[in-house]
Amino acid sequence: MKPKTYHGVVVPMVTPVTQDGRLDTEAVCRIVNFFAENQVSPLLMGTTGEGNSVSQADGQLFVDTAVKAASGRILVYAGLTGNCFSEQVRQAEVYTALGADVIVATLPTYYALTEEQMYDYYKTLADCITGPLMLYNILATTHMSIPVDVVRRLADHPNIVGLKDSERDLERMEQCIALARGREDFSYFCGWAAQSACSLELGGDGIVPSTGNYVPDMFRQLYDAAISGNMETAYRLQHETDEIARIYQKGRTLGQSLAALKVMLQTKGLCEPWMLMPLTRLSAGDEETVRSSVLSV
Repeated sequence: MKPKTYHGVVVPMVTPVTQDGRLDTEAVCRIVNFFAENQVSPLLMGTTGEGNSVSQADGQLFVDTAVKAASGRILVYAGLTGNCFSEQVRQAEVYTALGADVIVATLPTYYALTEEQMYDYYKTLADCITGPLMLYNILATTHMSIPVDVVRRLADHPNIVGLKDSERDLERMEQCIALARGREDFSYFCGWAAQSACSLELGGDGIVPSTGNYVPDMFRQLYDAAISGNMETAYRLQHETDEIARIYQKGRTLGQSLAALKVMLQTKGLCEPWMLMPLTRLSAGDEETVRSSVLSV
């Protein structure tokens, strides 16, 4: 079966900013070019990209800059977060008009939602926007899980093209992959990086690894190996990328790990390690520890 329209490696890109919190457009271009050279696509303003902290104006500038830098070489996925529905629709339409290929939306997070409210939110959003919509399930930050049955119902919507699932639940992963398998109009992307190879072996369509910001080439090789049936190579690369992930993740909160990841990207000249409030840079000592760990790998 030929690959679906939405497949492959999609990296949840960091949001590079200057010391005063402005979007660093030169760094955006460097990172997007780095991704394009390695044939992976960016997901802008996801969790790794501090999406909830990016202003509407900078979100639009981010998408515009990334689309121009990509220049048609790779798809651009634009993350959508927030609690005001009308503003989300407006922002999604701006992103699409600027050239974003897919809108990727998390649930609104202020109120705990019923299953029917989750379904109505995504259905209404898909009805209201022009561009294709991908569901984004991430229990760790929204504190809600989109039930598999709700995903199944939403998969039949003509404007909903897939699910990016970051929940750490193997049984759920298998169920969602089974749901998408055999469908040409709905894709499953694994957002649990440590299960990238496993998800592809089970029939997943794509992976969304944050460590891909630093080693996009390794995840592209992992994906290609898994798709060709070379699981020995895929699992070897899984182990190697897991070790790299530990450099910025082990012993840190999610926010601290994102700051450490930017330090790693700084060693490649891709961006500076400034963060958007409420997140902050690591201490000078912690940053030096990260740099030393990178050099020792």
